[in-house]
Amino acid sequence: MEGSGLPRRRHGTGRLTRQETGLGGAVETPSGKTAADENFPVGSWLLPAAKRPHVAAYYAFARAADDIADHPALTPDEKVTRLVAFGEALETGGGDPALFAKAHRLRASLDATGVPRRHGLDLLSAFRQDAVKRRYADWAELIDYCDRSAAPVGRFLLDLHGEDRALWPATDALCNALQVLNHLQDCGGDRRDLDRVYIPLDWLAERGGDVTDLDRPAATPALRHAIDRCLDGVDALLDLARPFPDALRNRRLAAESAVIVGLAERLTARLRRGDPLAQRVALSKGDFALCGVTGLLRGLLAPRRAMPATPATAGLRR
Repeated sequence: MEGSGLPRRRHGTGRLTRQETGLGGAVETPSGKTAADENFPVGSWLLPAAKRPHVAAYYAFARAADDIADHPALTPDEKVTRLVAFGEALETGGGDPALFAKAHRLRASLDATGVPRRHGLDLLSAFRQDAVKRRYADWAELIDYCDRSAAPVGRFLLDLHGEDRALWPATDALCNALQVLNHLQDCGGDRRDLDRVYIPLDWLAERGGDVTDLDRPAATPALRHAIDRCLDGVDALLDLARPFPDALRNRRLAAESAVIVGLAERLTARLRRGDPLAQRVALSKGDFALCGVTGLLRGLLAPRRAMPATPATAGLRR
């Protein structure tokens, strides 16, 4: 995130040599995680076949950058250096193609489709922030992060399918809701493995809690309060996103979006009832099957409707 106080590149050329990357000259630090491991569909068969390779290129780029930000053996400065170099490769086509293959692949995809590079660069801004920022003071800070770590995915998909950018506030809301839900699911692991806390600290403090509440085997009253407040925020985001699939022109994208809305609603309900510290709170195969069928029917058969007049996503940050 430019101008945010993040560490600057140490090398004036902006190029990352094999000697400077560490880890045997590699830039990427693959975790082995794939689209199949995600909570929500990523480029599923519901999307038009011609679009799926471009979605795959975007996901591979995002996955590689996220893995760098999460790598436990790299210092924050090393992470930022690699992520800045990824951004330069995406913007300029420079850098060693062997080191930045996923950035070069996404650049070619974006050039072929006319989708702006900002949707990849915004992700890198969020991942650079992950390298150096471990706490979020309030909901507004968290949503600012989600606006760069999650919202670009929906904007990319809308631009890829030629949809109206007037739908950006709705897709931002949906993607940001998904990101918050993921953070709530993983709150214990994020604290334990990365010392990252995406729970707003002010909501923890309202009941006398702090980040150490996340070190417990079960949620304390303070953490439960903060989780529920986050879920209230998710509900507000989903209220904005719920009509969104019916406004899409591309019915296959509408079907996938409807599936995702349904899954988000069900995961929200499960997190209301469950304790993410005591056990993994996750969607079941039945959830996926039910939302798959209902989303498919809604996306393919429901009449197209304009989005109702609603506040912009920014209005939900207060």
